[in-house]
Amino acid sequence: MSFITVPTGYEKTAISDLQGSWANLRNSVVENFGFPDSDKLIFHIDEAMSWEIVRNLKQMPPLLLIIKNICIQGNAPENVIENIRELEEILNEVLSEIPN
Repeated sequence: MSFITVPTGYEKTAISDLQGSWANLRNSVVENFGFPDSDKLIFHIDEAMSWEIVRNLKQMPPLLLIIKNICIQGNAPENVIENIRELEEILNEVLSEIPN
């Protein structure tokens, strides 16, 4: 019987960049928590990072749009808005690399 060995490293991919970008956005919301609807943002960000959404990435853009609109309407801090911009770029890159 053979045992599976623990990998010593992982290949960096656009998906890992996307995961990191979502984590950065979530962290920036938590750090600035208290602006209008920041609690809703955490809920939607967690939903966007869920296994169901990650397995079907085409569901991510509508969630990101909801998150972006909440931030704009709630006058989110600039670093939260900047993290959304970065996330949009990475998500667009990932979606363009994945075949239909």
